[in-house]
Amino acid sequence: MEINAAAAWLNSTFGNLDVSVALAVHKLYDMAGGFFTPFFEVISFFGKGGICLIFLSLALVFFKKTRRFGTAMCIGLAIGALITNCCLKIVIARPRPYVDQNGILYQLWLLVGQNVESDKSFPSGHTTAAFASMVPLFILGNKRWSWTALLFAFTMGVARIYLVVHYTSDVIGGLIVGTFAGIIAVIVAKKLPQKWYELDFYKSRSSQPPDSLSD
Repeated sequence: MEINAAAAWLNSTFGNLDVSVALAVHKLYDMAGGFFTPFFEVISFFGKGGICLIFLSLALVFFKKTRRFGTAMCIGLAIGALITNCCLKIVIARPRPYVDQNGILYQLWLLVGQNVESDKSFPSGHTTAAFASMVPLFILGNKRWSWTALLFAFTMGVARIYLVVHYTSDVIGGLIVGTFAGIIAVIVAKKLPQKWYELDFYKSRSSQPPDSLSD
């Protein structure tokens, strides 16, 4: 299987790390059989295409009290998707880890459901979306609970390694891109006019005076 220079460099530089971490994560499978497989599949579902995270961010935008969170999340997801899906995945074009049927990761993939992804591997789009949306929540939110946002993002990364749809280095790449996107999103969100955060999207039209009727 032919791969380009960038993908070959990733494989040679991070190959040992990719395998070592995957084997460590799969100790969960050894300890609990298939118990963790459906759990990580559900976590992974919430990052697929960023759709669930997009809906969450739009829901937060709808209400004034949470609009700052939702706005930053939307911006972060957009930046992360642009960098990951429109640039890095296309340029690097790294095959998924299960493509190499002679590798140990392929054997692990056979154990955990044989999930197949259609796009390229580096960086992890799920991890990018998770960090791009959760980093703003962590920065802007109350620190007593906002750490759970980062916990979700890290769990997403572990899920992608466990399901063997990404190399560890893919997930690290997604973490870096997503964190960068999330931080930029917070900066941009803070620069937006205050009027945006004061708009009342759900104000009832019935509370507005009726239009005058012409004779």
